[in-house]
Amino acid sequence: MRIFFSVGEPSGDLHGANLIKELRQQNPAVECVGYGGPKMAAVGCQLHADLTQLAVMWFLRVLLNLHHFWRLYRRAKDYFRDERPDGVVLIDYPGFNWWIARAAKTYGIPVFYYGVPQMWAWAPWRVRKMRRLVDHVLCKLPFEVDWYKSRQCHATYVGHPYFDEVQRQRLDQAFLDEQSRRPGRLVTILPGSRTQEVAKNLASFLKAACEIRRRVTDVRFAIASFNEKQAAMAREQVAALDLPVDVFTGRTPELIRLGRCCLACSGSVSLELLYHAKPTVILYRVGWFAYTVARNLFIKVKFITLVNLLAADDPFLRRGARYEPRAAAGRGVLFPEHLTYEDRTQQMAEQIAAWLSDESRYERRVRELQELKRQHARGGASSRAAGYILRHIGLDTPPLSGPHFDLSTMPNADQRRAETEKSA
Repeated sequence: MRIFFSVGEPSGDLHGANLIKELRQQNPAVECVGYGGPKMAAVGCQLHADLTQLAVMWFLRVLLNLHHFWRLYRRAKDYFRDERPDGVVLIDYPGFNWWIARAAKTYGIPVFYYGVPQMWAWAPWRVRKMRRLVDHVLCKLPFEVDWYKSRQCHATYVGHPYFDEVQRQRLDQAFLDEQSRRPGRLVTILPGSRTQEVAKNLASFLKAACEIRRRVTDVRFAIASFNEKQAAMAREQVAALDLPVDVFTGRTPELIRLGRCCLACSGSVSLELLYHAKPTVILYRVGWFAYTVARNLFIKVKFITLVNLLAADDPFLRRGARYEPRAAAGRGVLFPEHLTYEDRTQQMAEQIAAWLSDESRYERRVRELQELKRQHARGGASSRAAGYILRHIGLDTPPLSGPHFDLSTMPNADQRRAETEKSA
C-alpha cells in the first residue's frame, strides 16, 4: 500500500511524521512518499521535495514562487498517472494542496485532508472545493465536524495532533533545574515560527516587556526562537534594551513550562500553552490594509486563537457582525488576543502584570485553562486518523444527501441554514 503526502508547513511536517509512524505501526506494509519536510523524511517518508522550504505567506510571495509550485504540481500529477498510489493525504497548506487534490481526483485516487484549513474562520465559500475535491475530511476541532457535514462533506473528528506531540515531549531536566534557580519570575516570549511573524511581532513583545518590567521589578524574560536566524534577529533587538532577556533556540517546551505566563504570536502554539495551563496574551500584528480587509470581509469567528474558539459556546459570528478586537482582548477571554495594526503594548503589559501581581486572579485563570484542557487536550489524533485512513482506502465514498444533524438545534440556526442552502 502506497500513500502520497502533501505537506507544506513546519507544523504539518511534525503532524505528518506522527501520522506516518502510526500508519506503519498499524500496517507495516504502508509505503509513504510525496512532499513534506525533514521530520517526515526522518521517519521514512520518501520525499520527492521538501515543500516546507516554500512555506510562504501573503499573495505577492505566492506569486513570486508560482513557478516552483507549478513544477511540483506537474511532478505530482505525473506520479499519480504513472504510479497510482492508493491514497493522497493532505495536511494544511491550502492553495497548493487544492492543486494536488485536483490532480488526484483526475486519476480517481481517494483524497484525505488531515488537519483541514480553517476556512470556516475566513473563507467559508471555499468549502465548495473541499466538497468537490476531498473524499474524507479529518477534523482537528470538535465544532468543525458539524460545520463541514452541514455542507455535505464527509467529516469526522479525530482530535488535534498537536496534543499527541506535547504528550510525547521529553523536557531537558538539567535546563529546567538551571533556569529555575535563577532569580525573578519568568515571562516567556513566543514570537512565532515564521520569520515574517517575528519581524512583525517581536518589537511589540519587547516593548511590552519593558513596560511589564517597569510595573513588576522581579521579572525576567526569555525568547523562544524557532531557528538560529530568528534568534540572531532577537539578539540584535535585545542588545538595544536595558532588559533581562535571554534568547534560546530549541527550548520552546522548556520555556513554556518554566514561564509563569507568556506573550505569544497567534498560532498552534496556543494549544501547547493550553496543555501547560499557562496564562497568555496573544498578539498578531498586521498592516492597516490587511487588518481592515480581514476584519470587515474575511474573519467569520469571534476569536483568532484556537484556545478561545474551543472555550466559546458558539465560536461563529452572526451574519453581519465583525470581529471585535476589544472584546477579544477582554478580561473574560482565556487568552486575551490582539489582532491589530496599532500599538497594544500597554494593554498587553497590563494583562501580564496583573497575573504577576494578583495571585488569586492568576490561579483562577490557571484553573479555567486546566478545565478546558481536561475537555479537549486528549491525545490519540494520529492513531485515530491512521486507523480511519487504512479502513477507508479502497472503499467508495457515497455522496451525502444533506446535513447530518438538525440545524435547528444549533446556535445561529437561521444563519447556518441559509449558508447551507447557498453552498449546496
